[in-house]
Amino acid sequence: MPFLKHNEGKEPVRIFYQDYGDGKPVILIHGWPLSHQAWEGQVQSLVEDGFRVIAYDRRGFGRSSQPWGDYDYSALAQDLRQLILHLKLDDVTLVGFSMGGGEVVRYFTDYGGERVSKAALVASIIPLVAQKTDNPEGVPQKNLDGILATLKTDRIGFLKDFHRNFYNYDENTDKMSEMNLDYDFSIASHASPIATIKAAEAWASTDFRNELKNVNVPTLIVHGDADNIVPYKSSAEQAAKGIADNTYKLIKGAPHGLNLTHREQLNELLLEFIRK
Repeated sequence: MPFLKHNEGKEPVRIFYQDYGDGKPVILIHGWPLSHQAWEGQVQSLVEDGFRVIAYDRRGFGRSSQPWGDYDYSALAQDLRQLILHLKLDDVTLVGFSMGGGEVVRYFTDYGGERVSKAALVASIIPLVAQKTDNPEGVPQKNLDGILATLKTDRIGFLKDFHRNFYNYDENTDKMSEMNLDYDFSIASHASPIATIKAAEAWASTDFRNELKNVNVPTLIVHGDADNIVPYKSSAEQAAKGIADNTYKLIKGAPHGLNLTHREQLNELLLEFIRK
């Protein structure tokens, strides 16, 4: 199995990745609390359209190693950077889903977007999850504190029900089966407990608003207008105002997990954008 091993942070890590196809490289960065397997519906479409697709597991998740610390976004972006260097990639399109949007933006902040020609933010947490006086549409801090408290006391119980809201399951039973919920639970429950908590702390607290200007390549922003996890008005709508060269697409009726429920629409948008 392919692993990237590096010692650039406080602890050595092994990052698991899958590398398929040829052509222009596309790196898929998964959301919380899943793994590269969440991109199943996009990998095949992109590879069959002639792209080289790399999907990897964030540290602490999937098959990657599970260090105790270093889950801030600069550490996560460093893993992405090392993967790009390891595979000698150029002209890369970065695609970040949900939490993964943070690695995309931080990569431009920390590395100037070197070797990257395009970016895509899909149902992304960018630029700020938490509700603030100047971010009134965000998630109230008491709700975020409640999530973190539950993860520390009943992580498995929290994860058992999390993905029903992730996919707006009751409204989308024609687009997915309940086995999809079981599949996601299996992936999420086997992630590192400490990584699940620390990664949640990162996406819940990091303010990327001042970093949006660093994204200096054409960027696709895709979000669902029925996203109950990351409301589009505090995320995609704000990202579109802060990233200079962007294409903003709002999918009607799509939940947070639109990569599954609205797979074909998302794939069409990604393919059209990357082909240009």
